[in-house]
Amino acid sequence: MKTILPFFVYVFLGFACSNGDRSTAESTTIEDGNANSSGMAEMWSKEKANSWQEETGWLVGCNFSPSTAINQLEMWQEETFDPETIDRELGWAEDLGFNSIRVYLHDLLWEQDSLGMLERMEEFLEIADNHQIGVMFVLFDGVWHPYPKLGTQPEPTPHVHNSGWVQSPGLEVLQDSSQDERLERYVKGVIQHFAQDERVQVWDIFNEPDNPNVSAYGDIESKDKASLALRLLKKSFTWAREANPSQPITSAVWRGDYSDPDNLEAMDEFMINNSDIISFHQYDGPEKFREVMTSLQQYGRPLLCTEYMARGNESTFEDILPIMKENEIGAYNWGFVAGKSQTIYPWDSWTKTYTDEPDLWFHDIFRKNGEPYREEEVALIKQLTGE
Repeated sequence: MKTILPFFVYVFLGFACSNGDRSTAESTTIEDGNANSSGMAEMWSKEKANSWQEETGWLVGCNFSPSTAINQLEMWQEETFDPETIDRELGWAEDLGFNSIRVYLHDLLWEQDSLGMLERMEEFLEIADNHQIGVMFVLFDGVWHPYPKLGTQPEPTPHVHNSGWVQSPGLEVLQDSSQDERLERYVKGVIQHFAQDERVQVWDIFNEPDNPNVSAYGDIESKDKASLALRLLKKSFTWAREANPSQPITSAVWRGDYSDPDNLEAMDEFMINNSDIISFHQYDGPEKFREVMTSLQQYGRPLLCTEYMARGNESTFEDILPIMKENEIGAYNWGFVAGKSQTIYPWDSWTKTYTDEPDLWFHDIFRKNGEPYREEEVALIKQLTGE
């Protein structure tokens, strides 16, 4: 079901867009039985979460950015938004049987032009829906370059994995609590606009908030990043609940031991205990994957693995995807079409020199012309999604 705001709301947005912050947070009214008496959505019960999974079925797809975009900003800014490529590449995703994709947003896009951002998100959702694919949006991201800038984005550094991906918010904003009001408007504005939109399947609040980016940007990262990111994560969950979405919210644990609920790291404890649906990242082989899966199953909520598949780490479609199918774990491999992100190269390309396409692709499934990297992988994916 597509949710369209009445015309008078868009007119109001135009007047609300002063000082470069065209916020819609105050202009959208959501009515939903998920809210408590204060108007703030409550965390889902385990029963509601598991009922959602039964209704939704097995979600399977990828982390998606069009091959023509080096990062979130280039994907979404008006000058470089590329619906033609998005449509073509999501057609390949539909052919694989994918029914969901995980897609990154950026807070600076809201500051630049919130109305335009919403319009492009509407167009993106329309394209995805035409291919029978739902969307999980990621609001914040703690990985890669800590100083994002609007405007023309850099060209990729040759042969380097994710050389142009940027954090959201940037480090300067993360360190400045006076920016919270702007970030709150962004979170609430986006979620409220799509709070009843069935094309949006999940809200992923913050990707790897405390990732130190040691090999790439460790020398310019904040030493206090973990505590700063946890502060923002907690606030963002509150803002998301106040926006009262009909969809579940989550944030993925991505490293550590989750087997003992009484001995979790502070970040992991918050994510596990506050997510409607528990999500996680796991880039190791099947033995480690089963270990992490088992430790998270004890919490009694549906599981989504929102990042996996790194061939050089023994995380492969043939070894991992059948496990997730068998255990009804949502599956989102990293990467789709080899392009400006250059994630066919491994993480160590930041410290090791590559001069040509690697024989073993680290991530991604297709070349830009639609040719599969490995025909047997495509056949396996189609077999599992078609069963």
